[in-house]
Amino acid sequence: MPKLARMPEDHIYQAYGIYLLRSQHRLIRRLKKRYQPSVHGHKTWSASFLMMDYLKDRPIKKGSKVLEIGCGWGPASVYCASRFKAKVTGLDIDPEVFPFLDVLAELNDVSVKSKVSRFESLKGKQLGGFETIIGSDICFWDSLVDPLYKLINRAFKNGSKRVIITDPGRPTFYELADRCSKKFKVRLQEWYSVEPDRFEGEVADISLK
Repeated sequence: MPKLARMPEDHIYQAYGIYLLRSQHRLIRRLKKRYQPSVHGHKTWSASFLMMDYLKDRPIKKGSKVLEIGCGWGPASVYCASRFKAKVTGLDIDPEVFPFLDVLAELNDVSVKSKVSRFESLKGKQLGGFETIIGSDICFWDSLVDPLYKLINRAFKNGSKRVIITDPGRPTFYELADRCSKKFKVRLQEWYSVEPDRFEGEVADISLK
């Protein structure tokens, strides 16, 4: 067990086998004084727990290379690195989120690489280096549907095997899933997580036909 997690202090909690920090934790409060994530990267989003629960049931291959797009604080990245010993890279447009990801990774005694980039800027060869691409609550604006669809298309063209997206059930998410279904195999289903609390949403598990 990581040293920090053994310490009896408030605002540390556990979900799906990893340790997480609430916004009130002293380290998170300290980080927030120095870093100000701007694109919704200010907390752990519930769709990340959907991802963990789904991967518990439909796991990725151990030791595989995983890219989390729009990672924010990166709880799903940390989960994949911890549970599956995956080689994980967390990608976000906002560099201010990575100090929070680094703290969570250290708390769980895992390593997660970080990369700053827009979806549009990722080349096909970069994406194809990852067997699995995951993303939680990343399609929250209409303007994100097209770049995410093109990213998925580039990834599959260059060798990626699986793209998994979890979402509360926004219309933009369904639009993306519907568009993908015209070209790829899409398993779209309702899902819920039970840790740390119950949260209901949707999963799109996308692969080549």
